[in-house]
Amino acid sequence: MKSSPAKRVNIVSVKLVKEASILYKKRSIRSPQDAYELAKSFLEDKDREHFIVVSLDTKNQPVSINTCHIGSLNASIVSPREVMKSAILSSAASIMVFHNHPSGDTSPSQEDISVTSRLQDAGKLMGIELLDHLIIGDGKYLSLKEKGYI
Repeated sequence: MKSSPAKRVNIVSVKLVKEASILYKKRSIRSPQDAYELAKSFLEDKDREHFIVVSLDTKNQPVSINTCHIGSLNASIVSPREVMKSAILSSAASIMVFHNHPSGDTSPSQEDISVTSRLQDAGKLMGIELLDHLIIGDGKYLSLKEKGYI
């Protein structure tokens, strides 16, 4: 019987790379309105759906913002693995997620509700609470927590 050659295994490190920073005057998020004020500049006037994750510390202070998905005009494939990646690397206690509807209609789709449920379940397993999911469009927002989906 022939023996197989040894398998080379890479030794790696994983890092979170800071691309830029912003000042957040309120320091912590206490309401969906506070969250909207933080996220709207990332999502206003986009022609495609963008899905962002804000990682928060134990005092609900934002520690990082990550655009984890950019979709098409009316859809974005959202993977819990990609959403949680920046949260884990940021040592987040909790997260809030946001996406825009370029149409301006903030009504949640069935997929929006399903993604929220999957993220909530994944967060429970990992010890990272999903605080809210906001849908942003035409200068307004809808909080899925306020609508009872979280």
